[in-house]
Amino acid sequence: MKKLSEGESIPSISLLNSNGKFVSLQSFRGKKIILFFYPKDMTPGCTTEACNLRDNYAVLQSKGFEIIGISTDNETSHTKFASKYQLPYFLLSDINKDAVNAFGVWGEKKFMGKTYHGTFRTTFIVDENGVILNRIDKVDTKNHSQQILKLISN
Repeated sequence: MKKLSEGESIPSISLLNSNGKFVSLQSFRGKKIILFFYPKDMTPGCTTEACNLRDNYAVLQSKGFEIIGISTDNETSHTKFASKYQLPYFLLSDINKDAVNAFGVWGEKKFMGKTYHGTFRTTFIVDENGVILNRIDKVDTKNHSQQILKLISN
């Protein structure tokens, strides 16, 4: 599977938001976005990452960025997750795995001796034209906003 990287354009994909309405990634053209893929709502690492982005949302917005989280969970799960942790940004549902496959963040994983397929925690920083500026494969869930800020400040 091809992994999208710096200099490439993000694909034109529409995903369900937590209200059950389709949102196109192309609708964010003209805005800079932080697009973070995460494995599963309500899990410890994903909650830590989502809350770190929530806690630094105003700072990231002041730099001109919108935040979009994508997982393969359904929109009902996203609604509960966003409500429970007061997440102020978009969560999109990729139940058909269109986005995770297009971005190259879906594949074989191992955990506690078991092999399965899942989402690799990955973040893309995208410019106003839909071009990937940075790809973060080693996400520090506790300090993810700081990772991002370091990259966009250069």
